[in-house]
Amino acid sequence: MLKQVELLAPAGSMAALHAAVAAGADAVYLGLEAFNARRGADNFTIETLREACDYAHLRGVSIYVTMNTVILPGEVADALECVRQAYRAGADGFIVQDIGLASEISRTLPEASLHLSTQMNTHNLAGIRAAARLGAERVTLARELSLEEIALLAAAAEDEGMEIEVFAHGALCVCYSGQCFMSSMIGGRSANRGMCAQACRLPYELHNRALQKDLPSPGDHLLSPQDLCTIDRIEELVAAGVASLKIEGRMKSPEYVFAVTSVYRKQLDAVLAAQVAEAVSQADRDRLTDAFSRGFTTAYLDGRRGNDIMSYKRPNNRGLALGRVDDVRNNTALVRTSVGLAAGDVLEFWTRKGNGTAVLAAVEYDNKGRLRVPLDQKTRTVKPGDRVFRVRSAEAAFEDDAREPRVPLIGRAILRLGEPLRIEFAPASVADLGEENPSTDEGRTALAVASRLAAAFPEGAPVGTAEGDPIEAARTRAVSFDDVAAHIDRLGNTPYRLASLTIDMDDNVGIGFSALHGVRAAALDALTEALLAPSRNRVLPRTTPREPLPAAHPAGCRVAVLATNPACARAAKRAGAHLIYVPALNYRRGEAVIAGQLNAAAEQAGYPKGCIPVMPVADHEAVGPAREAAQGADVWKYAAEGKPLMAESLGAMERGQEEGARIDVGPHVPVTNELSLAAACEFGAERVWLSPELTLRQIEALAKDAPVEIGVQLIGATELMVTEHCLLMSQGPCNEECATCPRRKSPHYLKDRKGFEFPVITDALGRSHLYNSVELDVAASMPELLAAGVSAYMVDATLMNAEETAHAVGRAIRALHVAQNDGNAIAKMPNTTSGHLYRGVS
Repeated sequence: MLKQVELLAPAGSMAALHAAVAAGADAVYLGLEAFNARRGADNFTIETLREACDYAHLRGVSIYVTMNTVILPGEVADALECVRQAYRAGADGFIVQDIGLASEISRTLPEASLHLSTQMNTHNLAGIRAAARLGAERVTLARELSLEEIALLAAAAEDEGMEIEVFAHGALCVCYSGQCFMSSMIGGRSANRGMCAQACRLPYELHNRALQKDLPSPGDHLLSPQDLCTIDRIEELVAAGVASLKIEGRMKSPEYVFAVTSVYRKQLDAVLAAQVAEAVSQADRDRLTDAFSRGFTTAYLDGRRGNDIMSYKRPNNRGLALGRVDDVRNNTALVRTSVGLAAGDVLEFWTRKGNGTAVLAAVEYDNKGRLRVPLDQKTRTVKPGDRVFRVRSAEAAFEDDAREPRVPLIGRAILRLGEPLRIEFAPASVADLGEENPSTDEGRTALAVASRLAAAFPEGAPVGTAEGDPIEAARTRAVSFDDVAAHIDRLGNTPYRLASLTIDMDDNVGIGFSALHGVRAAALDALTEALLAPSRNRVLPRTTPREPLPAAHPAGCRVAVLATNPACARAAKRAGAHLIYVPALNYRRGEAVIAGQLNAAAEQAGYPKGCIPVMPVADHEAVGPAREAAQGADVWKYAAEGKPLMAESLGAMERGQEEGARIDVGPHVPVTNELSLAAACEFGAERVWLSPELTLRQIEALAKDAPVEIGVQLIGATELMVTEHCLLMSQGPCNEECATCPRRKSPHYLKDRKGFEFPVITDALGRSHLYNSVELDVAASMPELLAAGVSAYMVDATLMNAEETAHAVGRAIRALHVAQNDGNAIAKMPNTTSGHLYRGVS
């Protein structure tokens, strides 16, 4: 037997929770009404969480509560109280994004299990060390990792006493998790606050500005990946050291949760029993496709990042392919298919004029064996040759029952004359369930329940015992063995079922059946209390306030520039910039870019002295198919003891401090509250560039008496996404030789349905960066920003040439001088945005 591995399923509602447990999940993750990354799900209150925890713990299932959003100023106390009350209600662990909240949970509630969310962007060894420093017990890795990288990080985590969790199935974000600002910048709905509007699933055109036309692509949905499916890679994930396999889907239906969890339960059990040959069938694979599919991929697990991982043609469920329309007669489509169908199935026709759906009222075939599907107004354009898919299976409907799955019990009844009636119940062990069929969903779930309860009580399973009145001899008819067995086995309104029952009974026993019922019920209540005792009515520890850090009170204000080539850097310095930041990848020979494009002219001069390297958002270990290995890149050669660098991930903060560097924290590490600000200080931060999702009032709440210098972006394009998939690949095959890629020498952008143009650039490692269609310019707000306590102002010149850089820096310097000298503001630039400075995120 290999080590045990947890199967972790999603629950966006109580019915989905029941579905997950009934399908054999070892643990379920769910969200409360606030502070979770799927606020559109039904979610749970503290009261329904308590009910959920009782239901799950009775069956040996763990409950993890998602607190995986950024926490804004003014929400810290509520977030911490939410965690404390959820722990008291029975939650076993918390999945957290905010570094400050994570640190405070470790400090004030050490009994709770802390898991770092995939939105923490952990993808390298330094990130593992940082997670251990925060007190995490588990890390959910970034989805963009290969098997080789996962194995490396899992071994490192084990050395730190932590576990690794990976996503095994479900939707893929095209952007690195926690790094997407597209939804919030376009519509105010922040993905980092659980309100993602899924702008990535909308249609776009890729354009080359030099050619002034859209580029050919396999479809319109250029930001829409396929769904992850690792059903054939479970053995390798287990061998890599993964402790938990996570299924995505808190916005999905109970039917989806039940189907996907059931199939993965079957496969995982086969792997753990070293019986892979008995794994999933084609019917099981069809269940996964039926449940939800944009097309399946293993994507980054195998180092694949090209067009074959994308769902360019369709951003939503495509369902199970049935075949094609063979003919259309008398307003009826005749479809050749070998798939078994049922009344109530929903079919979708893909026609040249769009898609239309039909519900099968009955399953009927013509004399040639073709399925008859009556057509209506929605499907009137169906023609022979059109493809047909089943997008909902009627037979897959989940029937919710809060008593299922029943906990299998071993019972014993003692009926001896003159002694009290005694009934005992205990959870059945795996050995006790020898007659359970492990090839069925029900059998696998029963065995999983037995196994989990045994693990939850290593000292021995609890026993529920109750006694009644002394047994008397029968006055008329004695009760039979079968009578006693039948009445003890009446468990229909309970969450239990008898796996076996032993009856120790004297002859000539007389007893009323109501007495049997009463003692049986009392014994079951006692068992329930014993099973739930470890998680009920926990005592919350007293908390002591965190010692406040001294205020930094920086001397003077600084204007900074982010420059990607020597010409812009020098232009910025001449214009008066005090600080010059350069992305570490653009220090590489031949990798200076002007306005996002490779340009040989950019190499004619060196960077000014004192430039501060910016560590990339994505910085993988150079193993396996990682781009760092393929390109031989080592950005850390630019880090030096005593010199500043900007860290754009938690891992970079850790590594930078280990290197002895002076740490600036960049805006991709979401510092949005006083706790995350304090946590950044603990990682050595001297300057923090705040998240672009904060309003002026929220910035003020953080900047006043802050323990570090506070900076904000003032002018320039706002980065919306960082993607492992190169967005330039949609125009055709790519050899992934990024240093010589001709596409990188031309300006590209994505154009949306409303005509907005979002610039796209690809870096030296082939990762894409998508920028907002409207430039940010809040220089006109300089007096208010100064009053709020901000002392560092960034001009992002990534998409600028040298002349534009000099103008932008000059504008920032002028705004600062005018505000400092007389408190006035310069005029606002037309056709720019103030981002979230005056409009918060939802």
